[in-house]
Amino acid sequence: KMTQQMRDLQLAQARKPPGPSSPNAAKRLYRNLSGKFRVNYTSFDEGSLAGRGEKEKLRKSYLFQSNAALFEAVELQDLDRVQELLKQYSPEELDLNTPNSEGLLPLDIAIMTNNAPIARALLQAGAKESPHFVSLESRSLHLSTLVREAEQRVNELTAQVVNEAPNADCSEKEKQLKAWEWRYRLYKRMKAGFEHARVPDAPTNVHLSVASSSSVQVTFWEPLSVNSAVVTKYKVEWSCSPTFSPPLGEAVIDKLKNLHFTIRGLVSGTAYYVQVSAYNMKGWGPPQASVPPFAIPSNWREYDGRAPRRRGQAEALDHLLGQVKTVHQHCVCHEPCKNQPQSRKHSVSKSLKHLFHPSSKFLKTLKRGLYLTAIFYKDDNILVTHEDQIPVVEIDDTYSCLLMQDFLWFTKVSCMWDEILWLRQCVTVSQSSCSCILQTRFKMLLAISQMQGLLGIQDLGQVFFEPVKDKQGNILIVTLKEVKTNQTFESVRWVPICKLQTSRKSVSSPEEPTALDMLLISVQDKLAYHQRSSHALSPGLYLGYLKLCSAVDQIRVLVPEQLPNILCHVKIRSNPNISREEWEWLQKMASVEEPVPAEPEAETTQNHLLQELQVAIKELMTLVNIPLQEAKDFRLYSQEVLDFGGQVSFLLLLPPSDDVCTAPGQNNPYTPRSGFLTLPLQIFELGEEG
Repeated sequence: KMTQQMRDLQLAQARKPPGPSSPNAAKRLYRNLSGKFRVNYTSFDEGSLAGRGEKEKLRKSYLFQSNAALFEAVELQDLDRVQELLKQYSPEELDLNTPNSEGLLPLDIAIMTNNAPIARALLQAGAKESPHFVSLESRSLHLSTLVREAEQRVNELTAQVVNEAPNADCSEKEKQLKAWEWRYRLYKRMKAGFEHARVPDAPTNVHLSVASSSSVQVTFWEPLSVNSAVVTKYKVEWSCSPTFSPPLGEAVIDKLKNLHFTIRGLVSGTAYYVQVSAYNMKGWGPPQASVPPFAIPSNWREYDGRAPRRRGQAEALDHLLGQVKTVHQHCVCHEPCKNQPQSRKHSVSKSLKHLFHPSSKFLKTLKRGLYLTAIFYKDDNILVTHEDQIPVVEIDDTYSCLLMQDFLWFTKVSCMWDEILWLRQCVTVSQSSCSCILQTRFKMLLAISQMQGLLGIQDLGQVFFEPVKDKQGNILIVTLKEVKTNQTFESVRWVPICKLQTSRKSVSSPEEPTALDMLLISVQDKLAYHQRSSHALSPGLYLGYLKLCSAVDQIRVLVPEQLPNILCHVKIRSNPNISREEWEWLQKMASVEEPVPAEPEAETTQNHLLQELQVAIKELMTLVNIPLQEAKDFRLYSQEVLDFGGQVSFLLLLPPSDDVCTAPGQNNPYTPRSGFLTLPLQIFELGEEG
């Protein structure tokens, strides 16, 4: 009898799946593992080979336990625990796609128990279905076998528990019986889920658009039906025939984070039909044709054969700059400069300091003049001198009124920080003309060189769009740069911004603060502006609003505070391409005298674009606080689509010609709500180029 009990116990242990199989046991495992999962592996002796071996064994043990915990969490339908494990471990560490002893994967259990939330979480993490289920028959047979074996084991253990007297072995048998009863119910539920499931319905909102001259993009949503099993993949098919005979190609999508697919390598000017179908454990569902039913790969430039505006411009400018440098290198006036040491472009030499007078240093106070300050920041820290001052150098102590043209010239120089020495040589040649403008600009270059030498770095960053001015006649030109590496600087150190603001002793009154005090008070706003200026738009087609206002010496453009390097805008769609057919339709709209053209035919790309534009215009008018009835006098800029790198494109919405630019003193009845600012046009252009 004891021999038979030992055999039964050994058999039960051999057939027991990894990890506990009852709800209570699973909960105990979660509690026990919660602390173990956070073990610090580096506490072991890395210098010992035996220690490394033990560490690897322990790591594998924990990963095995985490795999068992994932199975238990899926079986218990514990979504929170599943998400926690998927976040804590990689798919490889969890063995996410390695079958257990029953030939099942976590995703198999989730979809056969019809637990859609857990199934979606697993699919997002890259989970697959078991490769053992090559057909419906094989899956059905496998489930029937699991149910039959579990039922048989329950019957055997029930008989043993009933026939044996109460003892320690019997207590263990009762635990095994409860575990197998629970597993028997799980397998029956999985088998019933499979038998009652049906193939999925067709995907919904299948939309086809032209992505380029050689590609189209299809987007779609999940099937609406909630009665069928979880969809685990989709199939996209395309053909030149509406009957899909013959088919040209197909693609299976099993990464379901983004339900879209781009069909590439197509022939421009050819119509392509597309349909999409969904798959679950019962097979492929019916296909759903796209709307519109076909698309013709093209681009708006094909309408009149126009070349890209910027094609070859960068190369031409580089060539022109090279020619200018060559001419100046042979200039007699530059002979004394040839022996000056050339600074390296990407690393800073301490010899830069020898280019300047030994008394060159940062300023502590301002004495009515023009100054340059460089703000370097990293996280919440800012770079200051050893006297806890923001680095400031003098440009001109006799210059009390900064002309806008000089400031704009300085902003252009900021695109050539590495060429300051060469620019100084060029301006020096022209100083004989005694031009006040040239002398001021030469002093600007000297100040830049001085700042570069004192800091030990050439790139001073981006120029803030307006200088800081006080009533004492001081003017500060501010540059901003974020430091993301452990870069070393000379003669300076890092301090928290808040500490600098609270510890600085102001020498001015609150009514008339100095430019330095004004800078320190507003430094966080300037840093926020700088960070926002580097943000990029997500790929797509946008509707931009062009609004200018003029002053005596400049033209300014309206931009949003959150993205000051972009016009006021709303997103039309995620596809940035405008097809030839869409552009042709827009041209017809622009040429109509009365802006009430007949709507395009249904289920065409033109009709879809019209609907998208109507929604975007309403949203944009609300954004800039213009009544919608005023939009009837607005017009789309129909000369071109503004293309930014191929991933972002803009259509421009223009006010009536008399209102595009508001003149000084002109009343503007519709003032945008808060969240906007106006930038000098040249500053905006530099930011947009960046």
